[in-house]
Amino acid sequence: MSATDTPQPVLAAEDVESAAARLDGIVRRTPVHLSERLSAIAGVPVWLKREDLQVVRSYKLRGAYLFMDSLDGPSRTAGVVAASAGNHAQGVAYACQALGIDGRIYVPGTTPRQKRDRITTLGGDRVELILIGDTFDDAAEAAADDARRTGATMVPPFDHPQIMAGQGTVALEALIDIRENHGQDISTVVLPVGGGGLLGGCGTWLREREPSVRVVAVEPAGAVSMAAALRHGGPVTLHDLDRFVDGAAVRRVGAETLRAAQAIGPDLVAVDEGAVCTEMLALYQTDGIIAEPAGALAAAAVATGLVRPDGADEAEAIGTEAHDAPSAQGDSGDGILVVVSGGNNDVSRYNEVVERSLVHEGLKHYFLVTFAQEPGALRRFLDQVLGQDDDIVLFDYIKRNNREEGPALVGIELGAKENFEPLLSRMAASNMQIERIDPDDPIYRYLT
Repeated sequence: MSATDTPQPVLAAEDVESAAARLDGIVRRTPVHLSERLSAIAGVPVWLKREDLQVVRSYKLRGAYLFMDSLDGPSRTAGVVAASAGNHAQGVAYACQALGIDGRIYVPGTTPRQKRDRITTLGGDRVELILIGDTFDDAAEAAADDARRTGATMVPPFDHPQIMAGQGTVALEALIDIRENHGQDISTVVLPVGGGGLLGGCGTWLREREPSVRVVAVEPAGAVSMAAALRHGGPVTLHDLDRFVDGAAVRRVGAETLRAAQAIGPDLVAVDEGAVCTEMLALYQTDGIIAEPAGALAAAAVATGLVRPDGADEAEAIGTEAHDAPSAQGDSGDGILVVVSGGNNDVSRYNEVVERSLVHEGLKHYFLVTFAQEPGALRRFLDQVLGQDDDIVLFDYIKRNNREEGPALVGIELGAKENFEPLLSRMAASNMQIERIDPDDPIYRYLT
């Protein structure tokens, strides 16, 4: 793409600064905390912008409130509708209550109960919550149909300049806070990406006001809609979507957010969902931060080494010549800013989080083991195959009297990742019929 083809931005830094003034006293000015754990990994100070401490536990309130506060009298009377995987809905619900606007909010039936309960609590009698379909796209279609039928205003989750301007106040606040209160500079800003609203707002402000700062956009590996759109040159609908990182699992980015991303020219990385789970547990156990999958997404990119301060990481440059300027790599001696958002995690999901983390870390494996139907068969497996630090965490076997042998589903948790190859060697030497279930096997989804 030549310089003359560089897309014109859909908003400017002054729009973000104007949004910050309008939101002053409305949204919480969330703190910036130094993460000693991530700093040790990165080798430079890593600062966490704690949007999980926002009143709705994510940055989504910023854009939603700014958009709704701009509605005229007739539009307020007609009410609003919104579609969301959960966090945008909470921002809209809060704004409905604060501004006295009635709203109908559509969410997928898969939205965690914790988020659904928060929506109704924040919105009170101003909000009607409607569950529909399995994905954000199902909810978005229903909300758009509602807006056409009723004349209500659709509050977009990301694809609007005002939404992006509101979200952009996150970076503005954080950099001012780090400089004024901590006397530090930032070389890299790491942002989670779903539909692209946060990237559009923060990236626009940074490119104009802090051009030496490198912008890294992080997507879940199972939902790389922004990377696909940047490669294609237009929004692309993903047919295969891993919905685990529900706050960032978007099938199709917006046209406006894509234009903003093209003008920004960010680096992009994709983080495996299992790595996100590992980071969720680390944030909780070490940093005392309760993060949902989307909230841990950007931090996971630093924790796994996908983002490093010298720019020599696995980020992929997709965009305009704005990215290619040497200043865009930042000063490797300065810190990294990571946006943590949101904090709406359903405690019932932690079993799945732990499971995905163990599989990603190479500590949990599943096998089909064919046992002879005779006394001592299981004992031989334990003596010949299982290591001293290994543990059987799943054993599913039904004795069939009309057969001489039968398969059992066996889950093994290792004491250390390095124990895997010795385990496979013992299995081979045992002369037992053992088949590993590969994580890419379709049957694997029934186990995790």
